[in-house]
Parts: sequence; C-alpha cells; structure tokens
Amino acid sequence: MAYTWDSSLETGNTAIDNQHKQLFAAVNALYDAHKEGKGQAEVEKTMDFLLAYTIKHFADEEKLQEKYLYPGFLAHRQTHVDFKTTASRLARELSETGPTDEYISRVYALIGDWLVNHIKGDDFGMAAFVRNKEKEAIGK
Repeated sequence: MAYTWDSSLETGNTAIDNQHKQLFAAVNALYDAHKEGKGQAEVEKTMDFLLAYTIKHFADEEKLQEKYLYPGFLAHRQTHVDFKTTASRLARELSETGPTDEYISRVYALIGDWLVNHIKGDDFGMAAFVRNKEKEAIGK
C-alpha cells in the first residue's frame, strides 16, 4: 500500500509541503522499483535519491528554523541527525544484502511511518511557530 499525501499532512508552508510530497514519491518509488523487479542497481539508485533529497529537505527546514529562531531547533535537528544515521545504515545494508522482500518491506514501513509521524509531530509544531513569526513580521 502506497503512502499517500493528503491535506492532513499539510504544514501550511508551501515549500516544505512540496518537499514532503517529493519524499512520499521517493519512498513509493523505492517500493515500486523492487516490486517491479528492476534489480538492485535501480533500487540503490532510488534509495540514493531518497537519502540525498532527505538531506536537502532537512537542511532547508533547519535554515527556516534558524531564520525564525525556532526554540525547538536543537531537538528538531537531532531528530534529523538520528534519521540520517538510520537511513545511512539502511543504505549500507542494501548494498551488502541486496533488496530482499524483507528488507524493502522494513525500509518502506520504517521510512514512510517515520515521515508521517515526523510531519504530524515535529514539523507541525515548527511550521506553526514559523507562521506566527511571519504574521508578526507582516504586522510590524
């Protein structure tokens, strides 16, 4: 079952929401590449894109948090660091063991579930803070 984007995942920040949509597409592409039997090279290529895009997305989020002096910045950044560590470990595992059904199912669920939970938790809080700061700036 694909992870689907819907309005319950909108943070209200267009740039961040668009990036989240791309991350959902990348997670689904990883699963599809394996399901369609595209082979280890294609699965690894898809995983590499997912990791690279995640790193870019996290950097963009962190710049936004720094710009608005988000008080939860350090904790939010640590969540990103922890996820990048996990994702890097999973990428190494892929190159060592190949895209087995068990591996793909585990990675798909882990990354997809993490993404949904992170958006609805950490990102919603951060986005609300940023919106309030932007409203304050407009009101001045």
